[in-house]
Amino acid sequence: MDAAEYKCPNCNADLKFDPALQKLSCEFCDSSFTVEEIKQICAKAENSIPDPQTVQEHEEFAEHTNLFHCASCGADIMCDDQQTALFCYYCHNPVILAGKLSGAYRPNKVIGFKLNRDNAMGKFKKWIGKRMFVPSDFKSSQQLEKMTGLYVPFWVADCDVKVDYSAIGKKIRSWTSGSYRYTETKEYRIVRKGNVLTKGIPADGESKIDDLLMEAIEPFDYKELKDFSMSYLSGFFADKYDVDKAEVFPRIRIRATDASKSTVKSSVSGYNTVVPSVESYNIMNTDWQYMMLPVWFMTYKYKEKIYEFAINGQTGKLAGTPPLDNRKLRLFCSGIGLAVSLAIALIGRGLF
Repeated sequence: MDAAEYKCPNCNADLKFDPALQKLSCEFCDSSFTVEEIKQICAKAENSIPDPQTVQEHEEFAEHTNLFHCASCGADIMCDDQQTALFCYYCHNPVILAGKLSGAYRPNKVIGFKLNRDNAMGKFKKWIGKRMFVPSDFKSSQQLEKMTGLYVPFWVADCDVKVDYSAIGKKIRSWTSGSYRYTETKEYRIVRKGNVLTKGIPADGESKIDDLLMEAIEPFDYKELKDFSMSYLSGFFADKYDVDKAEVFPRIRIRATDASKSTVKSSVSGYNTVVPSVESYNIMNTDWQYMMLPVWFMTYKYKEKIYEFAINGQTGKLAGTPPLDNRKLRLFCSGIGLAVSLAIALIGRGLF
């Protein structure tokens, strides 16, 4: 059997037969499958019928999408052919037109912006207004003008997780009868075997945006997903992904495994103690969708450090860590110290 003919159903890397495991293993994402499992998975993929419109849609995307490149930080900015990008929203340096973009970068789905610029700026002003010790120019209109409506590329995965879980659960009860204290312990064998489908796990495909920042503005409401159309890019920008689905799979695997563990453990209740003896969660197959999700994005450079802020363009959820102006903080603390000293002096003189 030629193992090199088979691709990993999770990250699409080559599978190799591991004599020690007697399984086909992926060196890239650490997935492993029996020969029969991978034959079944590959058979399903080979029997699938491709969408006849895909080629045409890719050609239209390539024709009507401009790509701008930032020579300073390396960012690639996409927009429709009616719009021009003038600056990089990551480092604020000028960008240059780099040509067209391959239709392979055309997303499958999109969620359109629900918050306009005024809505987003209002939420940001309210959020930053409660923070006393940020640099003064951080709140300036010049800085707020750098807020950009950005479609961020996301890989969204549905994972089929094979679960093998065995444990010993104990139910313990105690009671008193006469002068005796009794304790009864019952042991139960707990078995959970089957498949858990985790749906819609997102991971952004842009290396320049902090992954935790994008997770912080989740969730997006997938009920509002639409088939991608170039019209959604009108008036907005988009990122070209530079992290493919194979590279984001380790993040997806952690979240899918955690979700599966939570599902299994929620089904095991009513015991005083549960001690697992077998606990295996193996992702057998991953279905991917490439989506553009709406984010109002802004960066701020302070003392050679870049601070990123993001607002979910659908729900308005905001995340970011504001810079700290140490001078303002010192002045505030000095003022408090002076006020305390004055109060002590007045109390000492009986004037307070």
